Amino acid sequence: GLVDELGGLVDELGWYKTLTFLLSLQTLLSEKVGQLMDWTGRRAVIRMNGEKFRRFVKAPPRNYSVVIMFTALQPQRQCGVCKQADDEYQILANSWRYSTAFTNKVFFATVDFDEGSDVFQMLNMNSAPSFIHFPAKGKPKKSDSYELQVRGFAAEQLARWVGDRTDVQIRVIRPPNYAGPLMLGFLLAVIGGLAYLRRNNLEFLYNKNVWAFSALCFCLIMTSGQMWNHIRGPPYAHKNPTTGQVSYIHGSSQAQFVAETHIVLLFNSAVTMGMVLLHEAATSDMDIGKRKIMCVAGIGLVMLFFSWLLSIFRAKYHGYPYSFLLS
Repeated sequence: GLVDELGGLVDELGWYKTLTFLLSLQTLLSEKVGQLMDWTGRRAVIRMNGEKFRRFVKAPPRNYSVVIMFTALQPQRQCGVCKQADDEYQILANSWRYSTAFTNKVFFATVDFDEGSDVFQMLNMNSAPSFIHFPAKGKPKKSDSYELQVRGFAAEQLARWVGDRTDVQIRVIRPPNYAGPLMLGFLLAVIGGLAYLRRNNLEFLYNKNVWAFSALCFCLIMTSGQMWNHIRGPPYAHKNPTTGQVSYIHGSSQAQFVAETHIVLLFNSAVTMGMVLLHEAATSDMDIGKRKIMCVAGIGLVMLFFSWLLSIFRAKYHGYPYSFLLS
């Protein structure tokens, strides 16, 4: 392959011209790498427009990979997800830039729609944010396009994808965030303060309803997919840049939005409340009129919100044949 091409080049140009041509390519490559290293030294994510993209990504020679985030960060674009994804992308790029294993094998860049709309047109892209890996040799393959809707945009997920595409393993280092410990400390202080104020009357700690309600809240949070959100870091919702339509339910069974978990949590809570009302209507000592009202309300909550839950399930698992009340 390479030997045959070099031999053909020698036959066509001669040894002197071939050597001169190769030296010029090496000089050009060194200049490009040097410029990219200089930009990376100033900022971990290189901002590119159409001219820089064509010169440093599309045009040969190139012995380095480039990971590019295509985004729309200008306020008039109203892309809230772009800002969230950009924050995670910056964490990834900085983790690589300040790593002891940092080399010029891979660079991180971004192309904003308002600065490089011609690049979007060149690649036939109509949505943002998107991530594409441009390998050192050849054109990007299907696997070089990051599946944002499936994996989410958490820096850790992006790092795994970059490792798969470039063999560069990046250990994500997040800046310290004291909000969590402060909130936990505040919560513990409030609980401790309440316990101290009621130190002579702590019967509420033995109240089974309090513990039942706490356990129920924990179960609802876990079954709604909050842990999946914590691991994958999906966007809150998705706004179609063409139509402006906002989707709160992901259309695939392999992914979800944060808003979707909140909706499912609400529906599960309503079904649970309906079951509690039915139980109270059957076992309480209230008069028959109130028990009938509780029974009707419980049946209504269970039927309506279970039907909505089933509709969401049908929307995500295409081909599921069953429905209830709502199609």
